[in-house]
Amino acid sequence: MFIEKSLIIQNSKFKIQNSNMKQYLLLSYKLIQYNLKVIFAGKFFWFLLAAFAFFGYFMFDLVWNRREINEAAIYAVLMFPCLLLIFYPVVFGIQNDEDNRILEIIFGIPNYRYKVWGLRMLMVYVANYFILVIFAYVARLMLFPINIWEMAAQLIFPMLFFGNLAFMFSTITRSGNGTAVLMIVLGLLFWIFMNASGGSSGPGGPGGGANVNQAASMSNSFYNVFINPFTIPSNIHPMIWQDTLIKSRIFLTLGGVVFLMIGLLNLQKREKFM
Repeated sequence: MFIEKSLIIQNSKFKIQNSNMKQYLLLSYKLIQYNLKVIFAGKFFWFLLAAFAFFGYFMFDLVWNRREINEAAIYAVLMFPCLLLIFYPVVFGIQNDEDNRILEIIFGIPNYRYKVWGLRMLMVYVANYFILVIFAYVARLMLFPINIWEMAAQLIFPMLFFGNLAFMFSTITRSGNGTAVLMIVLGLLFWIFMNASGGSSGPGGPGGGANVNQAASMSNSFYNVFINPFTIPSNIHPMIWQDTLIKSRIFLTLGGVVFLMIGLLNLQKREKFM
């Protein structure tokens, strides 16, 4: 009798745990589904169409001008659509919550910074990764045989850096439009600085040979967030270039984490968002 009662008790506990697990999984699924609707609703569809349109135009330009087509060229083609995909969800996320009048509800959740916005940021990057996989697959079919998973993974690093930077600015400005202006200006300045030619290509140009070498060293430095991991400069040893790429990925990851933490800490000051 004692053994039978023990078996009955264990069986009932197992059923309760199984039921709790099902409820937890169902709740998690509904939570993810709801947040995906919030994140990718509104204008994201138009940003997705714009990203694909730019992607198609860049591919056409690559073929029309008969440029060399390889992994490096496809990475460069995908860079702008990659940044465009992350633009809307992180820049207008807080503003959309304010427009939908759900900020008060979110602020009422314990540790809402990590349970809501932390989860949202994770879902944004996972969703955009698979979108980049689809873009890379289209490029593989139409241009050059590439490893679509590796291509999307390499593009995630600059997306993480700029996405979390935009998220941090959105917690400071509290305005999607203001953050958009800041990110566009900052992105253009950063691009010009990292790819400045320093004058003409020859040593007798307006900038002089020293400026040219300095600009080239900056563009090939791990500080350059636009660095192309599929390009090996002719004046750099492959082992040194590989070490530079590893440092670049560490730099982008750490920068993205720092920007994300600053943004989440800014959300502690909930009074300024109300």
